[in-house]
Amino acid sequence: YNNKILLLIRVEDMRGFSHLTLARSKDGKTGWDIDKTPTIKPNILRNEERWGVEDPRIVWLEERQQYAISYVSFSKDGPVVSLALTKDFKTFDHLGAMLPPEDKDASLFPRLINGKYVMIHRPIIRGEAHIWIAFSPDLTHWGEHKILIPVRPGWWDSHRVGLGTPPIETDEGWLLIYHGTRITASGSLYRVGLALLDLDEPWKIIRRCDNWVFGPCEDYERIGDVPGVTFPVGVIINEKTNELMMYYGAADTSVCLAIANLDDVLNYVLKSSKPTECEF
Repeated sequence: YNNKILLLIRVEDMRGFSHLTLARSKDGKTGWDIDKTPTIKPNILRNEERWGVEDPRIVWLEERQQYAISYVSFSKDGPVVSLALTKDFKTFDHLGAMLPPEDKDASLFPRLINGKYVMIHRPIIRGEAHIWIAFSPDLTHWGEHKILIPVRPGWWDSHRVGLGTPPIETDEGWLLIYHGTRITASGSLYRVGLALLDLDEPWKIIRRCDNWVFGPCEDYERIGDVPGVTFPVGVIINEKTNELMMYYGAADTSVCLAIANLDDVLNYVLKSSKPTECEF
C-alpha cells in the first residue's frame, strides 16, 4: 500500500486485551515504522470484541477495490471471525462476526470464484478442528460449508489444523500455507504444512504435503508466552525476486519473517502425495 509493505500486528496491553497496530516497511524486512496508536481496537459496542482482536489476514478484493481484513474477535461467548473493509487503512467498515463461535483462522480468497466470495476458516465442532471452506454472494450470508483439510490421526497435524496465510494464486493452483498441531508431553507443537487447491474449484485438493516444512527451532520460537509455536498469518510475493515472504508469530511473543523461493515451494508441493494417496 503506497509503495510500502504493511503489517497489522497483534499487540497485547497489560490488561491482557489485544488490538491491531500498523507497521510499515519499504522492503518488508528492515526499517519498520510502527504506529503509536492502535489501528483496530476492541469496541465495546461490538459485543464480540470485548476481550480483544487478533490474527488479522489481509487480501485485496479486486472486484470491490477494497482490502478485506478477517480477524478473530474474543468475548465471553468465544472466538469468532470478524470482517472489516478498508481502502486506506484509516477508515474501516466493520461487518461484524461472519459465523458463530467457536471459529478462527480465516481468510477470504482475493477474488470471486464462480461469482461467489470464498472463505477458508477453522471452526471447532464436537471438539474437532479441521479447515473448512464456505461461500457467500455478499460477504454476509455464508453457506455450502465443506471440510477442506482434515486433521490426520497419528501425523504431525493430528490434533488441529488451521489456515496460515491467505491463499496464494499461482499457475499451478492456490497455494495454501497452514499450521498443524500435535500434542506432546510438553504441550502443543505448532508447525507449518503446505497444500495446493484447484484454481477454479478450490474445494478440491490437488496436493497435500506429507511432511511439515517449517517448525519451531530457534530459541525465540521455542521459548515465549506459548512455547513451540510457529504461526504464519501474512505473506507477500516479491514479483521481481520471486521471493515468498512469510510473516509468522513465534511462541506468541515475536513477529518473524521466513523467506523461500516460490518456484521451489511449488515444485516441492507438486512432488507430494495426491489426496487419494494420503491416509486422512
